[in-house]
Parts: sequence; structure tokens; C-alpha cells
Amino acid sequence: MRVLLVGSGGREHAMAAAIARSPLLDALFIAPGNPGTAALGTNCAVKADDVAGLIALARRERIDLVVPGPEAPLVAGIADACKAAGIACAGPARAAAALEGSKTFTKEVCDAAGIPTARWARFDAAAPALDYVRRHGAPVVVKADGLAAGKGVVVAQSVAEAEQAITDMMTGGTLGQAGHSVVIEDCLVGDEVSLFAFCAGETAVLIGAAQDHKRIGDGDTGPNTGGMGAVSPPTGFDRAAQEAALDLLVRPMLREMARRGTPFTGIIFAGLMLTPSGPQLIEYNVRLGDPEAQALLIRLESDLLAALAAVAKGDLARTDIRFSSQSAISVVMAARGYPGTPVTGGVIRNIAEAEAVPGVRVFQAGTKLDAAGALVAAGGRVLAVCATADTLAQARDRAYAAIGKIDWPDGVYRHDIGQRALDAAG
Repeated sequence: MRVLLVGSGGREHAMAAAIARSPLLDALFIAPGNPGTAALGTNCAVKADDVAGLIALARRERIDLVVPGPEAPLVAGIADACKAAGIACAGPARAAAALEGSKTFTKEVCDAAGIPTARWARFDAAAPALDYVRRHGAPVVVKADGLAAGKGVVVAQSVAEAEQAITDMMTGGTLGQAGHSVVIEDCLVGDEVSLFAFCAGETAVLIGAAQDHKRIGDGDTGPNTGGMGAVSPPTGFDRAAQEAALDLLVRPMLREMARRGTPFTGIIFAGLMLTPSGPQLIEYNVRLGDPEAQALLIRLESDLLAALAAVAKGDLARTDIRFSSQSAISVVMAARGYPGTPVTGGVIRNIAEAEAVPGVRVFQAGTKLDAAGALVAAGGRVLAVCATADTLAQARDRAYAAIGKIDWPDGVYRHDIGQRALDAAG
């Protein structure tokens, strides 16, 4: 198969590494890719949200399967454009991608399907939203309705913090169009986990689960980010619990989407809160997570490309998903200043030395090569340093040992990724 993988982040680097191992692969193209993916296939200078450019590239390179990595091209209609061009695509149509493109849409689907989720209200103007939080009190969760690259959620512990989030999103323009409408939810309490499944119509096949660490600082402090690290599998959420969560929170959604005439085909990522009363849905995403994908895929033993091809065909009957029994961890190294304005341009050295640590793989995200050919930081989240081992404690030690070998003065990272899971395991 000739495959076009869309995206440029750490998730796409991890996906490219998994796809490159497949005996089904003839050629891999990544658009736009990054210096890490260049070692696995051919990078192509087409932006991930340039749907017309991606279709032209797919035609020119005689692509058999398009694999969208991030959410933006899916919400922009890449799967619809592929269908019109007669090219297979392992992702949902634009109408189904609204599960991630609109928080309001997801809540409406949950209500219609009887899926447990936090009580919510939508607002299209700041004044009634501010009035609501003043009457409701805190804590509350303020979410931008549209896509915000993982930065559109504020868990406000005080009314003042909620007011600031509403003002920033709705009148301050910090998130652009994405924040013109907001959803305000009750704050759920419990352990947050990420559940992944391949879906086709009303069928869901479990991929696995991971636990993300969203806040920038140690001890879950500071603002939310796109993700500062992940562990897989999560403690206290075994295979049986994952299947039960699929029955409760994913399969009813698939039936409701089919009933609406917008069936979902692709990868679903359900963010869950394991509350004292049972799992509740926080949000759906319509692709693999980042950095969860890195922690999941370095444990994958089966053929990712074969599974993605089955998703695109809408036939999951013989989908084979197998993982090693090892634990995995992904620790994100971000540029100083993230999730605000990151410091870019700093040279990154010793990636090879880091990968010499047993069980370690470094996936690149916000990187580029400068004029002299040196690897430099070019974004907010820049590297995902991942490790596997027989235990999570061993994997964590390996990942942080590898980070210690990387020479990048502008790099910042959390020092406690995985600690919550280790504490829960006793």
C-alpha cells in the first residue's frame, strides 16, 4: 500500500514508526511531517489543513490510503474529499468529526443517547455566561465550543477564574473563532483516563487506554496544555473496565450517530472521568491522542496499517490489536513559555544518546532543521521521550534518564509523569 499520513506532531511520528513496520507498506508519505518522520518516509510540504493540497498530493503519488493524524483536517472535510476522489481514508466524514469540532454537538449526542456526562449549558454571549457562573458557583469547567488545539478547557476552581476564562475566550479573542461560544459544565471528580477504539458504523473494537497529564506543572498545577505526558496502560482501568466503558460511552454514541445519518468511521478517543458513581464522558476526540498515542504505539505488536485499512473499508471483523504486556510512559519536553508563547530556535542535541537508553524512543513534534542542518525547536511541545519496561517505575526511570542526556537549555518538562499511577498502584 502507498500511504499518506497527515500531520507533523509527535503522534504522527509515532504513527509513522508503527506504519513503517507493516509488511503491507510500499511507500509512506507524510504531509507535512517533521525531521523525525523524514527517516521513515517522504515528507511533503503540504499543510495538514490544506485539504485541496492533500488530495492533489494523494493523486500525484497514487495513494491507496490517507491516514489523518490531527483533528483539523478531519473537521475540514479531508475524509469527504477523499471519498469524492475515490481514495480510501481512515477517518470520519466532516459531519461525524463534529464530535470533536463542537462541544455542543457532543453534549447533544450524549443527551440523546443516554450517555453519562456532566450537566452543561451553552452560551453565545459573555454576559449570560458570566451570570451563570456567578449563580452556579465554582468549581466549573469552561470549554471553548470549537477546536483550540488542547488549550480550550479551563477547570476553574473559583468564580473569578471562570469569569476570566469566559472573558478571555468570548471577548478577549484568545482562541479566535473557537471561543466565540462556550460550554460550561459541572466539574467531575475522579481519575481521568483516555479510551481508544477503532469504529465503523455501529461496531467498535477496543484499541486500549492511557492516562494523560494535562497541566503544565508538577503536581497538576498551572494551565491546561495539549498534554505533558502519558502512561499506558493506566492503573485501575483494566481490559474488562475498558470494554465496559465502550458499552456505556462509545457504542451508544455510534448508534445515535448512525440514527442521525452521520455514521462514524475512524478512531474514537473518549476522555473519561472515573467518578465514584461510574465512568462519565468528558469529551470525544476523533483521532489518536497526543501524547497518549506515543505511549500506546510503542507497546503495539500487531499491524497498525492493516487495522487502519480495515477501518477505511468499514470492516472490522478481523481487526487484530495486540500490545505487549510492558508498561510505557511518554514525557513531553516543551519549549520554555508553553502553553503561552514558546521560545523557539534553540538547538537540540543528543537525541541518539537518549535513544541509546534501553527501551527508549524519542518522537519529534515541534522541530525543524535550521540552515546549518541542526535540529531546533519550532513549536510548543517539541519532543516526546518515551520508554517501555516490565514495570511503570522502570519505564519512568528510563525516560527520565534519557531526558537527562538531551542537551536543550530551553526545554521544560514535568518531573512527575506517572507518579499518580504509581501512587494508585501502591
